[in-house]
Amino acid sequence: MASQEFLVVILGMGLVTYVPRWLPLVYLTKRSLPAWLIEWLDFIPAAILSALLLPALVLDSPARTLDFWRPEFIVAIPTFVFAILTKSLGGTVIVGMVLFALAEKFL
Repeated sequence: MASQEFLVVILGMGLVTYVPRWLPLVYLTKRSLPAWLIEWLDFIPAAILSALLLPALVLDSPARTLDFWRPEFIVAIPTFVFAILTKSLGGTVIVGMVLFALAEKFL
């Protein structure tokens, strides 16, 4: 009986992740969105990434206090500037990794 419940849970999780992606695709396929909405939607990935990364960059883990002198935060600033100027994902990753390695060595 446990294996049937496990299968139902797996299928339910698949359905819960598939339907929210499928519905807008089907609904919006033959419709055109206003330009302002498309421009606004372009900001969503950056907003989500910022919301995920910012607490990890500025909060000191054990004390959960703000610490703007953490190597992660210091490295994030030039990496962010590089990302804005070049819009290169691969280059941004490489610059961030190199800067973080240097920060760990010298800071």
